[in-house]
Amino acid sequence: MANETCLNQAACRTPQFLMLLVLGGLVMLGTLFAFFTLEHHGHVLTGMNNQIVWGLPHVFAVFLIVAASGVLNVASIGSVFGKKLYKARAPLSGMLALAMMAGGLAVLVLDLGRPDRLIVAMTHYNFKSIFAWNMIFYNGFFAIVGLYLITLMDRKLKGFSTPVGFVAFLWRLALTTATGSIFGFLVARAGYNSALMAPMFVIMSFAYGLAVFLLVQTAMYWWNGLNLDERVQARMEKLLAVFVAASLYFTVVFHITNLYFAKQWEFERFILLDGGIYTVLFWVGQILVGGIIPLVLLFSSAARKSMALVALAALLVIIGGHAQMYVTIVGGQAFPLDMFPGYAESSAFYDGVVAQYSPSIWEFMLGMGGIGIAFLATTIAVRTFKFMPQDDFPALESGKD
Repeated sequence: MANETCLNQAACRTPQFLMLLVLGGLVMLGTLFAFFTLEHHGHVLTGMNNQIVWGLPHVFAVFLIVAASGVLNVASIGSVFGKKLYKARAPLSGMLALAMMAGGLAVLVLDLGRPDRLIVAMTHYNFKSIFAWNMIFYNGFFAIVGLYLITLMDRKLKGFSTPVGFVAFLWRLALTTATGSIFGFLVARAGYNSALMAPMFVIMSFAYGLAVFLLVQTAMYWWNGLNLDERVQARMEKLLAVFVAASLYFTVVFHITNLYFAKQWEFERFILLDGGIYTVLFWVGQILVGGIIPLVLLFSSAARKSMALVALAALLVIIGGHAQMYVTIVGGQAFPLDMFPGYAESSAFYDGVVAQYSPSIWEFMLGMGGIGIAFLATTIAVRTFKFMPQDDFPALESGKD
């Protein structure tokens, strides 16, 4: 590995690298065009309305934020729990966490309608609001993970990586808990009001984050013409399978818990049977594509020797994660509010009616901007710094992992 400034250590593939920058740049140009268009004409161009106020951009944003917390789990396993196999991947894990968090928060800011309102959120805190607490957690995440990354990459500060990593581990758990609590504390929404939201978001972050990490790691090894060692791949694919299975478990428990309460029956019928696109996305996107198929692939005998198969499983988990966010965020708003429990109501304001929502191309372009930011930041960082995992196989074979 003579040239550490290239993605491909054996031969500097500058043309291909520039093509990646152009690809990411085109996505960002589209996002900026969508932002300025919506800034000029307003959200009337979107599919959002008075009933659906969090649309497709929030689906992308929340997924990126949750996955950013989860991808840091790889570093936490190395620093907090002392696993050498994961410690070699801690710098890449920390960098991906910062890149994805930046992408997710950028989408939220662009979707405000008036981005200058962010100044109000940053200077006036209502500590009774979970949104205000999230502002603190997001800012703290950048500071703590940035410091953690410095301790991992500076030899003089290596001794501080474990305590700082432990703080980062606790902080990201608190951040994901707060993100899930945004929905869990909205008691007016039948699809949100549940204490299970917070732990479910935590375990979902583990699955999404590890899936993103495996996808990026596979791309790096492929770019460098290398093959990931079977022992490393076997451990990481099994861990992903555990996280995916745990996410499915929490999903089942969440819906069974709702079915226990008579007041939630209508919402469960809406999501599980009569919700149209939301029902399709739940069963096909979330359960089948994001859960069952990845588990089948990960437990197959061919997965141990195939990076491509593991990458495919990881990609399906990511696709299923977006479907799950759509069902949770948009589906939860589409189901009508129960304004007067025990009574039936109707008016010209669509009370008691399932809200209609069709995402516009502007929303999709805005959401893709978050992925574009994370992609560009990761591409530049991987080429500039030494993020390629360096495995110490003698130590692993000696049983010290």
